[in-house]
Amino acid sequence: MRAYPFLLCGLLFVGIQYPVASAAEGQIVISGELRPSTVAPEKNFTGKVRVDPAFATKPPARAYGSYVTFEPGARTHWHSHPLGQTLIVTFGTGLTQEWGGPVKVIRQGDVVVCSPNVKHWHGAAPNSAMTHLAIGERDENKSVTWMEKVTDKQYNAR
Repeated sequence: MRAYPFLLCGLLFVGIQYPVASAAEGQIVISGELRPSTVAPEKNFTGKVRVDPAFATKPPARAYGSYVTFEPGARTHWHSHPLGQTLIVTFGTGLTQEWGGPVKVIRQGDVVVCSPNVKHWHGAAPNSAMTHLAIGERDENKSVTWMEKVTDKQYNAR
């Protein structure tokens, strides 16, 4: 087993253990017990947010994914991703906004594609929790650039 660090929603995870595979092996199964839930840091999120790592790949692959659950009214701060991000809403109703654009409602089954380096935020609607699967890639171990808080005025501008 070998541990590989990865960044997920601004949290550094170092405990993901990958079985050491021989050159002949094509698949590796990673136990769900090795991916514990964490509370998202207040420095990057407003409100109660839980992060459940879904997967990370070992180098040279760059992909990672996590389920992020936002309680009603909770949201990320403004941020961008050097290689973009895809969100798949798996539960509830949420909101998202690209800098300079309107706040958009997102619902279970919706897919949000965030282009590289686009400043945006996402989170739960005021009266509904929301969970999404966030999928991205690391660019030399960097997956996100965090910026300022989303103000209540920005959040409520619909």
